Amino acid sequence: MSDAVRAVATNLQRERTRAGWSISELGRRANVAKSTLSQLEAGSGNPSVETLWALATALGIPFARLVEPATSRVTVVRAGEGQAYASGAGGYLATLLATAAPDSRCDLYRLEVAEGARRESDPHPQGTVEHLLLCSGSALIGPADDPVLLGPGDFISYRGDAPHVFEGRPGGALAMLVSEQR
Repeated sequence: MSDAVRAVATNLQRERTRAGWSISELGRRANVAKSTLSQLEAGSGNPSVETLWALATALGIPFARLVEPATSRVTVVRAGEGQAYASGAGGYLATLLATAAPDSRCDLYRLEVAEGARRESDPHPQGTVEHLLLCSGSALIGPADDPVLLGPGDFISYRGDAPHVFEGRPGGALAMLVSEQR
């Protein structure tokens, strides 16, 4: 079992138990099959970013709390390293770079989005705000009903607790995202 799969298994079981829910209850709330949850808690399977977000949203926790491994005080993530989570639809890759302590409400991601790839995100827990800096390329980003075309160096902040979108434009895009739960 890889470190990433082990982290998901341990963290998912911890957070489900903390919520006081059975596997069936979490599955119902997240709209994820009970068999999938059992496999994840057993350390097998390879969940999509959509499955992990659905679980985090149902549990009312940051995405990172499900995927973060135990870390030392100094963390270095070299380019091309780190655990990446892909969209089931393809073309969208989120790599968790940093999160604070388990009771924190802020995560940092590196997003790689291919040209034409569109990630439509369901609302995250109430109070979530996303802050995004587009590092390269161009993309249509923000509220699903009013996204903004961004270029290199542009910044946007928007409600993450409402439907939102990230669509890669010609050449794709690379972005840094801070997801904050207030």
